[in-house]
Amino acid sequence: MVSFRGRGILITMNKIYGKKVLITGGASGIGLLVARSLAEKGAQCIVWDIDPLSLDRLRESAQADGLSIDTMVCDISVREMVYSQASRVLERYGVIDILVNNAGVVSGSSFLETPDEKIQKTMDVNIMAMFWTAKAFLPSMYARRDGHLVTIASAASLVGVTGLADYSASKFAAFGFHEAIRTEIRKKNLSIRTTVVCPFFINTGMFDGVKTRFPLVLPILNSAYAARRIVRAIETGKKRLIMPRFVYLIYILRLLPVGVMDALSDFFGINNAMDEFRGREKS
Repeated sequence: MVSFRGRGILITMNKIYGKKVLITGGASGIGLLVARSLAEKGAQCIVWDIDPLSLDRLRESAQADGLSIDTMVCDISVREMVYSQASRVLERYGVIDILVNNAGVVSGSSFLETPDEKIQKTMDVNIMAMFWTAKAFLPSMYARRDGHLVTIASAASLVGVTGLADYSASKFAAFGFHEAIRTEIRKKNLSIRTTVVCPFFINTGMFDGVKTRFPLVLPILNSAYAARRIVRAIETGKKRLIMPRFVYLIYILRLLPVGVMDALSDFFGINNAMDEFRGREKS
């Protein structure tokens, strides 16, 4: 690999360098960290977010640090806006090499206490938007037979969690959607990489107040650490990233009788994790 220094940043020629990356929900949280990390590796990032002030701050900080990050306001829950902004992106940049479906929202309340509007918003942002972004950017990847689809799902896409009925449902759907697209790409023999990420709770503020009973084996993930793992997974073309490794046990738990699985979930505190949830808006 070849390295050179530009505007105070050491850039290493790698699989990320020169790639055009679109990240949804990238003006805050894990999306922002991933966007900056990819840009530091020489990618040209386009960040979509609904919050114009956060986008302005990201753009200004990126310019100050010499990073190639462009920003666009986009409410990905609105299909027509996704298609419109996607057309602008393709007209300006030609192609998107890496699509990172990162945007997500969480209600964090019991099912019957969650207003219909919040349930609908969760579904629109966490899963339906992935259909629209994939419809917008996959055709050019198919035509080139190259690209990378990244889906930020959740450990809650592998097991239902008390207080996360709408969120878990949307993430189960995101995981299933990703798997189905992955198999379609495989059947077509396309050289398009796919990565699905299933992390436990990350300390970005989105899940403020959540707790874990055994932090040594099931820790609340540090956001910088999680971002590094995600970027590394993109670099290496890792098909599935589950964090921490303990979450892999869910696959084994599913082989047990439901009552046993419930008892173990209670023991590890999974079903009590949301009891003191505040979330970013309430924090």
